[in-house]
This record gives sequence, C-alpha cells and structure tokens, in this order.
Amino acid sequence: MTITTGTEAPELAGLPLLGSMFDLKNDSLGTFLRARREHGDVVRITAGPPGMRSVVYGVFSADGAQQVLAGESANFRKDNHFYQEVRESFGNGLLTSQDEDYLRQRRLVQPLFTRRRVDGYASAVAAEVTTLTGEWKDGAGTVDVLQEMARLALRAVARILFGTDVDAAVEIVERSFPELGAYVLRRGYSPVNVPRDWPTPGNRKAAAVHQALYEVCDRIIAQRRVSDRGPDEGDDLLTLLAEAESAEDGSFDATELREQVLVFLLAGHETTATSLGFALHLLALHPEAQKRAHEEVDRVLGGRDPGAADLDALPYVTQVLKEAMRLFPAAPVIGRRAVAATRIGGVTIPAGADVIVAPWVTHRHPDYWEDAERFDPDRFTPEAEAARPRYAWFPFGGGPRACIGQHFSMLESVIALAMILQRYGFEAVDTEVPVAPAITLQATGPARCRLTPRTA
Repeated sequence: MTITTGTEAPELAGLPLLGSMFDLKNDSLGTFLRARREHGDVVRITAGPPGMRSVVYGVFSADGAQQVLAGESANFRKDNHFYQEVRESFGNGLLTSQDEDYLRQRRLVQPLFTRRRVDGYASAVAAEVTTLTGEWKDGAGTVDVLQEMARLALRAVARILFGTDVDAAVEIVERSFPELGAYVLRRGYSPVNVPRDWPTPGNRKAAAVHQALYEVCDRIIAQRRVSDRGPDEGDDLLTLLAEAESAEDGSFDATELREQVLVFLLAGHETTATSLGFALHLLALHPEAQKRAHEEVDRVLGGRDPGAADLDALPYVTQVLKEAMRLFPAAPVIGRRAVAATRIGGVTIPAGADVIVAPWVTHRHPDYWEDAERFDPDRFTPEAEAARPRYAWFPFGGGPRACIGQHFSMLESVIALAMILQRYGFEAVDTEVPVAPAITLQATGPARCRLTPRTA
C-alpha cells in the first residue's frame, strides 16, 4: 500500500532537546490522556535526546483501535522493542509469537478454551475463593483487596494449569514474576541496553529468576507427560497442552510447553486480579452499587456457590466487572509497529513507526463515555453496549490476536466476585489508588478495605 497524501500527525509539546521523555517516565498514562485532549485521536509523541530519540504514534479513537487491531492487523505487528524484551523473558508463547508460530500455537491451544471446557473450571475457582474467604472469617478486619485478589487469581490459574502442584508453582511465581517484570520494564523502555549475557548485577539476578521459573515448569511438565500420568490426573490444562496435537501442527515440545505455561501464568492471573481487585475497591467506594450487587447475588444464589450456568443470571455483577475493566484495564497500552505506511483518521502513519492503542485513553474518550471518570455499571446494560462502537471498550484486545482466555477470565471473575459478595461487605480505607503501566497495569499504592462479614 503506497501512501501519497495525508495529514501529518500533530506532535505533543515537550522539552526542546528531550521531548516528552520525563512526562512519559513520570506519568505515561496521564501523558497519553493529555495528548488526546490537546491534539485529538492520532498524536505523535517524541522522547529522548537527538540520536537516541524514540517516536510513537498514539491512536486513541475506537475506529483507530479497530483499524490497528482488526481491520489492518497484518500491517501492525508485535515487532517493537518492548515485545522483544517480553519475548526474551517469558518465551515465544501466544502473547509474543507471530506469523506461522502464532497460528500453529493458536490452533493447538484453541480447543482447550472452548466455552464447554472453560465452564468445567468453575468448581476449581470456587474452591480457591472458599479457601481465601475462610482465611478472612475470624471477624471484621482490613485487607488490601488488590493483593488478596492477586493471591486468589494466581492460585486459581495454577490449580487449573497444574492440578495438584499448586503450592510449588505459586511460591516460585510470587517471588519471581515481580522481579522479572521489573527487569523487562527497565529494558523495554530504555533506548540502549547491554546484552543480556553480560554479567551485570541486574542480568545475573534476572538469570537466576529465569532458572527458578524454568526448573519448576520443567519439573511439572515432566510429571504431566501422558506416560507419567497417574489415575487421578488428566483434567489440568497442562496435561491437555501436553496432549494437544494435530496432523497439520504436530504437538508442543518441552520448550514450547514451558513458554505457554509462563505466558498463561502471567496473563492468566495478573489480568483477572486487576479486574477483581478494582471491582471490590470501586464497590467499596460506592455503597449503593455494592448494595445492588449484594441483592442480586443473594436473590440468584440463595447462599449456594455459583457455577458456570449462573453467569447469565448475574448481569449486574458482570456490569460491575466490565466497568472496573473500563476504568482500570489490565492492559492499559498495547503496542504495535507499522509494516507499511497507512492512514488512520486522515493522518499518515509512516512505515516502521511504533504505534500504540490505549484502552486507558479510549475507555475515557468523551465521544463514547459521558463523565468518563464516574463509576457507573449501568454503562454496560445490553442496550448501552449496543449503542457504542465495538472498540470503545477493549480490555481483552481485539481482532485475530484477541485474548484467547477472555471467557475464562470473565467466568473466574464473576464467580469469585459473587462468592466474595455473598460473604462480605466492603468499606474503602484508601479512596485513591495510584497506578502505573508495566507488563500489565500495576497499583503503586494499597487498596485497603474494611471487611464486614454478612449472611445471605
């Protein structure tokens, strides 16, 4: 595709020599919001000194996000520097792979994420929620709901992925993922990095973390191979991954299995934890919405644990989660690199340009969301959703690379939130929770809530 005409993107004002480097470093999400507010839906943002300057095009409209992620997805690839760092740290799994590697992996994994298969994991989620809420039962107390939901989501995905080997995996992941994520973040946003095999303190520490993760994954993978499977095993996702094969695509070898496992652990717990934690935080700040959610849960469940069949009967709980994902999307910024020049919203995007679409910004766009910072689950009634553009809300990405675990995340989130609301009321201690983007959205402060035990 040859682009011969088009409007040049407006540029966000910054410092004469460094551009927006410090703005992005100190508050990248706020900087992207300001870029859209001051310059519109496609904005050029530069950062860094001459000779080391990076340029990124921010695309903030729903139509622009759809063009990048779906309509012209083949032209916008995961070839940028940040994805390369994620790829080197977490492997070439579904999150980071491309081209035939990605298509082959997707074909092998897709049968494991059918609605029927995913619905079968509801009891495992409920068991982990029962364990967590049982630890709160000694009376009213205060908990950081983001930390608690991270613990819950990690244990749930580890149980579904590994079956009985939960504790060993959880211990390693809890210790290793934050360190590895910080390492990826430092390298991903640095214009120049030393090679990973240089013996710097940071590289040595990251290598030790890698080794610990690899060892636990490899050990469990070896135990889950079909020939080693015991009579009570076989329903965990890892066993199914190890068995996945087709005449066209073959099967996963041990290295590929390890890379899928690491990606599932990362994407499968951090995204759900963010949604659940902020849903509880927002309900704690809005007693009327919390009361309405309590009433729905009590009416539908009558004190029993929910299952997959109850999801459609809990529309308000679902709306609460969707609104939490609007205000606090787990993937606040999604990066791509343009292969060929194209136009978005009448603005030229040159070949080779780094491009971001930003749920954090689009989810607050005044063209789609009135009083966008206000928490209002009724934005997600069926009628309200039908009236908005498809990509006004895209916490799971979109197009051919949309999150394969979307239904699992919603199943886990609705079941967990409903069960927690059955048992407790919440009152906010921290009214503001600062956040920053990393591999996923991270809170940089606590989200403490007082618990009040309740009975349905």
